[in-house]
Amino acid sequence: MIGLIYTIGFTQKTAQAFFQLLKEHNIDIVLDIRLNNTSQLAAFTKYPDIQYFLKEICNIEYIHDTKFSPTNSTLKKYKNGEIDWIQYVEEFIQTMNDRKIKEYIQLNYKTNKKICLLCSESTANQCHRSLIANEFKTWRVLYCWGGHNQWRMD
Repeated sequence: MIGLIYTIGFTQKTAQAFFQLLKEHNIDIVLDIRLNNTSQLAAFTKYPDIQYFLKEICNIEYIHDTKFSPTNSTLKKYKNGEIDWIQYVEEFIQTMNDRKIKEYIQLNYKTNKKICLLCSESTANQCHRSLIANEFKTWRVLYCWGGHNQWRMD
């Protein structure tokens, strides 16, 4: 069996809803792709608390991997409105190409386990996790949770 890839954002979710989604779908690994995993946006997803909660509540492994994060420069420009989403995507894709992300995924994340990509945005529409999910798409089925909805990419 080939493992599945899910994505989830934590904003607009309670801790209960967040952990319940992960538990219901038997996620094995939460792969945190945020540049900064110590953000106060949601206390329950701040490191090291999230690592503890995932293990104790759901028996889920936690990995923080900034290879999948935007550069600090790109993120700041986007947040400050200096670049739009299209420009952000272009810069992000270049960063992923520079990091040889496809090879990195094959070397480090080729597993039959269910992996859930974690970021802060409530939906994946304009979040880099959708771009990373596409990198996994070549060998996995993708499920992205946004708000209260779930969508599937094949």
